[in-house]
Amino acid sequence: MLDFPERTPEISDVLSVSALNRRVSGVLEQEFPLLWVQGEVSNFVSAASGHWYFSLKDAAAQVRVVMFRQRAALSGFTPKNGDQIQVRCRVSFYEPRGEFQLGAEAIRRSGAGDLFAQFERLKRLLQAEGLFDSQRKRAIPTMVRRIAVVTSPKGAALRDVLSTLSSRAPGVEVIVVPALVQGAEAPKSLLQALQAASQLPIDLLLLVRGGGAIEDLWAFNDERLARTIAQFPVPVICGVGHETDFTIADFVADLRAATPTAAAVLAVTDQSVLKQHLVQLAAGLVKAHSRVISNLWQRLDMSTRLLRSPQERLAQQQLRLDTLKLRVATAFGSVLRAQKRRFDISHERLSPVSTAVGRVQVEDLLRRLRLSQGNEQAARQSKLNHLEQGMRLVNPSAVLDRGFALVTDEQGRVLTQATKGLKGSSIRVRLRQGALIAQVEQTVIDDHLL
Repeated sequence: MLDFPERTPEISDVLSVSALNRRVSGVLEQEFPLLWVQGEVSNFVSAASGHWYFSLKDAAAQVRVVMFRQRAALSGFTPKNGDQIQVRCRVSFYEPRGEFQLGAEAIRRSGAGDLFAQFERLKRLLQAEGLFDSQRKRAIPTMVRRIAVVTSPKGAALRDVLSTLSSRAPGVEVIVVPALVQGAEAPKSLLQALQAASQLPIDLLLLVRGGGAIEDLWAFNDERLARTIAQFPVPVICGVGHETDFTIADFVADLRAATPTAAAVLAVTDQSVLKQHLVQLAAGLVKAHSRVISNLWQRLDMSTRLLRSPQERLAQQQLRLDTLKLRVATAFGSVLRAQKRRFDISHERLSPVSTAVGRVQVEDLLRRLRLSQGNEQAARQSKLNHLEQGMRLVNPSAVLDRGFALVTDEQGRVLTQATKGLKGSSIRVRLRQGALIAQVEQTVIDDHLL
């Protein structure tokens, strides 16, 4: 047997545990990006800190998973041992213990991804057709007499709805139309129940179911069911799942309730509220009735005071008639006398003597008018001549005609006296015909050169 000597490793080839784990961690993080991993949950622990620790396994292997509190709070559900889930995670290596693990960022139930994609496709289709539009949704009636409830007759949702309706509006008739609300046959069963309910004399329909996973509520995402709800003859309130659950039926219904109990609350008005409203209406009616009666009594009292016997009213009317007759007779006599006086005066004026006098007066007035017009015309002509003569005197052209000149400086201002400052400047001398441009060589004031 050959004996080979043992090779002593180089110092650079020897790694510490920490260095090795660090290098392994770096290789794993670079090699594996964010990815989805599917498996069965086991050894699930929810720590007091809010972090989740569990293993994800299949038939041949398992891997440890940690999901920190912030991510776990957004998951929407808490997994339990035996659940088949999908984990969106990063591959990591816990260096202190040298353990390979997955850091989960999101989880979903296995198959939920495909279901959610189907849900979004159907949602976009129906929304594009206008089935979700608020304009097409009907108002919930304020007063209902008969309500149909479509749900499972064995579920807790029905008990909650019946209890709520009974306590809030015991006088409302409730008709339960049973249907399957989970499983492969549920969509068909719900359609048959809606068809049966559409033949009933009801004012409102409640479509309800308790909470569950997306697979449990999947029957309410059926396209045929959505179109049937949209065409239902009376308003529909949909209360499926919990407050965070949404189905296609919720979007199509006339009103969406967070829970089955909430659907019952929205369906009817609390009888205590109605009683209070009736009490207020009764009080208002009593006040209004009292006010009307009081007004009528006041009008009757006033009418009684104004009411008089027919004989008294006839006597007053007769007295008024006699007074009017006397006033008419007096006025008519006064008019006749005035007309007679005017006639006598006119007759006197039309006598031959008065006519001749009037003709002389008219001729005298005409003569005086002609004389006045002649004097007025002569006065106006004299005034006009005077104004014309004055205008000729002040006309600058007339002054120039007599040999005078108009002198202005370079700015066009009229010069009326000689000043020392004009020496060397240009002046313009306007004559009767034309003008002269000159330059001042000397200025003379009082025979003294300046």
